[in-house]
Parts: sequence; C-alpha cells; structure tokens
Amino acid sequence: MARRDPEGRMPLAQHLRELRNRLFLAILGVIACAVVGWIFYEHLINWLIEPLRNVRDSEGREIVNINFGASITQPFSVQLKVSVFVGIVLSSPLWIWQIWAFLMPGLKKRERRIALAYFFAGVPLFLAGAALAAWAIPRTVAILLSFTPDDAANLQDAMTYLNFVLYFILAFGLAFLMPVALVALNQVGVLPVRVMVKGWRVALMIILVFAAFVTPDPSAWTMIALSIPVYILYWGAIGVSAILERRRKKKDPRAAWKDLSPDEASPL
Repeated sequence: MARRDPEGRMPLAQHLRELRNRLFLAILGVIACAVVGWIFYEHLINWLIEPLRNVRDSEGREIVNINFGASITQPFSVQLKVSVFVGIVLSSPLWIWQIWAFLMPGLKKRERRIALAYFFAGVPLFLAGAALAAWAIPRTVAILLSFTPDDAANLQDAMTYLNFVLYFILAFGLAFLMPVALVALNQVGVLPVRVMVKGWRVALMIILVFAAFVTPDPSAWTMIALSIPVYILYWGAIGVSAILERRRKKKDPRAAWKDLSPDEASPL
C-alpha cells in the first residue's frame, strides 16, 4: 500500500508504481475475461452470425454464405478478436475503476465523491448502450441484406462482418456516455442548463452527425437507431443538470449570477 501525505498525495516514484500496478490489474482483468470469451467462442460466434443465417429469400432459403477462409490464419484471427473484445467488455468495470482509482488521490474529498458518481453512472450506461446495439444488430442486418436481389447469394467475409458488429456495439456504448460528459460540463460551469435547452436543435444535428460517423455502415437505419436513444439521454442529462444546478444556487446564491449574459440583469 503506497504511503500518502495527510492530503492523500504520494511521491512521484510511488505514483508511477501505482500506475504500473493499476495497469497490471486492468490488463490481467482483460486477459482473464478474454479466456472466458475463448472458452465460449463457439456459442458467441454462433450468436454473432445468427442474424446472417436468419436472412432468407421469399422461398425460405438462406441467401448469405459466410466466408471464414480469406486466409489460412483468419479462423484463428476471428476467434482471437472475439475473445479480446469479450474480455474488454466484461472487464470494463474493473479497468474503468482502475483509471478512477489512479486519478482519485489527486482529487479533493468532494471531487472524489463526484468521480465515484460518474463511475457508477458511466459503467451501466456503457453496458446499456452495448445491450441496445446487440438488440438492434439482427434488425439492422436484416434491413441491409433485404436489398439483395432475388435468386442471388450474398457472400460475407467473417472478419469484415465481425468488425461491423464490434464497432457497432462499441459506438452505441460510447454514445451512451454522452450524458455523463454533459453533466460534468454543467458541474464545472462550462455548459449551463439554459444553454443546453436553447441549443436542442444544434444538439440534435450534432447527434445525427456523430451517429453517421461512428456507425460502421452507410444506412439511415443504424444512424436513427443510435440517434433516438442518445437524444433522449440528452434531455435526461438536462434534467439531472437542472437538479444539480438548483442545489448549487440554494447553497450559494451568487452561483445564479454566473450563468447570466452581460445583457441580463442580476436577481438584485
């Protein structure tokens, strides 16, 4: 256990050792969960490619053929990639906690409580975004492959399809962290509630552009599927920020003046 001074700080050498230990624990957690992904690879890959197998023509025949043999090493690469991705997702509470635990000694007591609140809010939001992506993938795949002409087969490269699915899940998970960032900006006084409310049109446009860039395919369906929940979360962040802002103004009446523009009169 690294020794700290009365304010919770530690010397640079101990700080670097703390970083090394935190990184080791985070990597160990990813590897351990990746082993779980490797063991259950058959179940995982069947679940991942099931949306492709469910796409059929008007006569009920499968129209998608999955190619695992673009190169002699590709089957191994696919299994390794799936396992590592599972390791990163399953161990996300651990490695995110290691990041917070490394940063918290440099924070004040009140800032530590705020950091913990962001941690406990961020992890469920990320996992919720990943879960929504898993729900949307079969519907997205069905819509995209519905454009295949009748009596035609569709050959899908396993690695390309896997990249599509994994980036799709990651994009949803990261997008769901947006409310945490908005509330944080509000708490430090950078983004008042009134600015977020007035800028809802700009926010909607930014969310649509963001969804268009981070989703791995050019269809409008995936962009809409990501934009709608993120926009709902945007208003949820406004609600939380409004509550926190009201509490700050009750504790410090002068805080109400900070959000005023030069053209507005103070409450006095």
